[in-house]
Amino acid sequence: MYSPRHFVESDLTALDALFERDAFITLVSNVQGVPFASHLPVLYRRDCDRIVIQGHWARANPQWQEIAGQQVLMIVHGPHAHVSPSWYADPGEQVPTWNYAVAHLRGQVEATEDAAVLQAIVSALADRYEAAVGSNWRFPQSAPGQLPALRAIVGFRFEVQRVDMKFKLNQNHPAANVRGAIRGLMERGDENAVAIAELMQQRLDRKNPSED
Repeated sequence: MYSPRHFVESDLTALDALFERDAFITLVSNVQGVPFASHLPVLYRRDCDRIVIQGHWARANPQWQEIAGQQVLMIVHGPHAHVSPSWYADPGEQVPTWNYAVAHLRGQVEATEDAAVLQAIVSALADRYEAAVGSNWRFPQSAPGQLPALRAIVGFRFEVQRVDMKFKLNQNHPAANVRGAIRGLMERGDENAVAIAELMQQRLDRKNPSED
């Protein structure tokens, strides 16, 4: 990933926040010699610098069959938004851009067909995401007859070996431009725009802690 130094983020709490916001990732590996991507909800756990991610594929997905031993890429998608030069203090000297936050994780994936591990993964995913929508549906308690369906999936454990994060948030602009972009994004009001504006404000506050 191309990352100019002013956009590089190294604080792993920023990665925690990306996963908390949206743990639906893109997993990229090689299948039959060409890049192959799967899009999957995952479970994220970090203990200091050690990061472990779990999830599962459909058994019919060919990615799991060749992934052993590969260095794979997992992309964690953060918020993103268009930034108009009309929001800047010097609009005549600027061009439109796109601000975003993203993380690339590299490492090796271990696939598993162990029934107990699969049940634990599915149960944990249900605990997290069903609770988030106010549902008390749990696995397998709410659908014990679906336990045989575990044979239709393959689980994985991803031990992260490298983290690269890029938070492109106008850090290369003067504070007046950043403040103008924050105002413009907040006025748009959609979820992505507001999330980017909040990230921009956090970094502006770090850079200029005595201001405002």
